[in-house]
Amino acid sequence: MILMTESTFDQQPIARVVGRRKPQPVGRPPSPEARSAWSAMAEYRTRAPKGVFVYRRHDEMVRDRERWLAEAMAAKAR
Repeated sequence: MILMTESTFDQQPIARVVGRRKPQPVGRPPSPEARSAWSAMAEYRTRAPKGVFVYRRHDEMVRDRERWLAEAMAAKAR
């Protein structure tokens, strides 16, 4: 049996830091680097059609995924 003493509660709580990104101050426009990153993400296309696909076999799904990937690579190379 572990007894909790008063000294246990005197210690500072452990805080976790996840990531190092700092939020943008309110009212300040984003930096040019942030704007260009947003623009690049907005123009990104996966070339895979949207929707829910139901396949009877796994290899049918793989065939479609590889076809969409090849089409995307060909479009990017142009």
